[in-house]
Amino acid sequence: MKSPLLTLPGAVPAEGVDEGVAAHYGDLFREQRALADGQGFVDLSHRGVVTVTGDDRLSWLHLLLTQHVTDLPAGEATEALILSAHGHIEHALYLVDDGSTTWAHVEPGTQEALIAYLESMKFFYRVEVADRTGEFAVVHVPAGSIAEVPDGVVVRETAYGRDLFLPRADLESYAEKAGPAAGILAYEALRVEHHRPRLGFETDHRTIPHELGWIGTAVHLQKGCYRGQETVARVHNLGKPPRRMVFLHLDGSEVHLPPHGTEIRLADDGPDGRKIGFVTTSVRHHELGPVALALVKRNVPVDARLMADTTAAAQEAVVEP
Repeated sequence: MKSPLLTLPGAVPAEGVDEGVAAHYGDLFREQRALADGQGFVDLSHRGVVTVTGDDRLSWLHLLLTQHVTDLPAGEATEALILSAHGHIEHALYLVDDGSTTWAHVEPGTQEALIAYLESMKFFYRVEVADRTGEFAVVHVPAGSIAEVPDGVVVRETAYGRDLFLPRADLESYAEKAGPAAGILAYEALRVEHHRPRLGFETDHRTIPHELGWIGTAVHLQKGCYRGQETVARVHNLGKPPRRMVFLHLDGSEVHLPPHGTEIRLADDGPDGRKIGFVTTSVRHHELGPVALALVKRNVPVDARLMADTTAAAQEAVVEP
């Protein structure tokens, strides 16, 4: 779904998963600094929007999600995962309930598969699931912003800012009042700075929540009764995840950032050393320079010097080994 805000001055379209919104509006670092200072907004209108209504919505979702949502207070934001039977991450949902409807935004293009799964699990519960992507656009307003929220708009407020479920028809008029606009690259740079994983970037077909630090934020350890819960409990209580997420400071002399999937090796082993991980997201940060998130084998020493292909990298532990 192509955003009308791509007509704003300087807009450069994003590519790949984020196609449909702006990568930037002409000045990546200015846009990052504005967001870090609590100014402007980010057009996330390419993300999927799903709602669940009905008297049983929270108790029903509680059975399916990794998060404890039975008594989720109206207006309180949370996030949750849907796992496979083996505990691998399949969906990530960013949730808020307004008292009558549970709203979630999800990765672009994943809402159809999510809804298909939810529909298959309705049984006798009094719930209705709907794809609202065509009606509502997600807009992110950074923490510290004093911008007014339009009347009647559902808000998901977190430590990193507010996600607005804005009527899609109001997107252009909102942008005229809420500027300056920041592109998805600025948003991603701050996400990486804050070590926040993203489905499809930090995850692959075998990722479990422990590897990304999603235990506690998206996974509630005091609840059961959801698919994949046995794996979550077993790894938490009896073992360690096979991989761990790290934050990388990349060699700033390199012209190009290592793309998603770039193999990581120990620097001391040279270019022919064995693969011990891969880059998940790399960005240029307005203060930190080139940085990245990556997944590496759990037993890689935390002080080991790494190479992302030909780019030297120093690591900071996000998930402890």
